[in-house]
Parts: sequence; structure tokens; C-alpha cells
Amino acid sequence: MAFAAQGESDEVMSEINVTPLVDVMLVLLVVFLVTAPLLANTIRVNLPQTAKTSGNNQEPKKSINLSIAAGGKVYIDKREIDLVTVESELRELKAAYPELIVHLNADKDINYGLVAKTMSSVDRAGITRLSVLTATE
Repeated sequence: MAFAAQGESDEVMSEINVTPLVDVMLVLLVVFLVTAPLLANTIRVNLPQTAKTSGNNQEPKKSINLSIAAGGKVYIDKREIDLVTVESELRELKAAYPELIVHLNADKDINYGLVAKTMSSVDRAGITRLSVLTATE
């Protein structure tokens, strides 16, 4: 508040004290700068860059079906194999086809442990492309 030193003057001071206004504006600016990055609901992903190809000059990638039937029997493309030999069979296929893709089909009544052992064999064989197939309702 400003008081006039002379008692006879009834003039009202019409000046705005700017200091509290600047303080409030700086606090609001800091609050908005801190909360603005938190408002974005996006997940940042660095997408890989690919070159355009015509599609006709590439040879198709080899894919196999690895199936586990209800009785616990394991098949590679309709050929029954033993669970112990899955890894060695897949290593041979991986050596012949470096871009090998494995599609895993497992019966829904199979014990999860058997599926996990099979997936571990696929991983130890060095195959990085594995898809687990399911049926949609």
C-alpha cells in the first residue's frame, strides 16, 4: 500500500504492483514445463528402416510347422520325431536355411512343461523366429 505524505490530497494510486504478478506467472510457467511431458500418453519406439523391394527378386523364407499332438508326440511338418532330437533336427534345418521360421502348434490339453521344453529346444537351436499359433473363437 502506498500512502501519500501530504494529508490534503485524496488522489488514488492507480499503479499495479507487478512483482507478485511476475512471481505467480513464473510459478505457473515452471508447473506447466514440468507437467507437459507427463501429459503425452505415447510410447516412444524407434522403428527400423527398410528398403523398398519389388518382392519378386527375394526367395521365400523357409518355414516349418512344429506340432505337439494331444498324446505328447512331436512332429516337424507331419513327420514324427522324438522330443530329444528336436534340437538337433532344428540345428540341421537352421544350417540349411539361416532365415528359418518355426510355427509352433500345441494341443490345448498338453502340459505347459512340454511346450516350454520344446520352445527351449527351438531357442538352443539358434532359431530367433518363432510364432505360436492359436485358434480364434
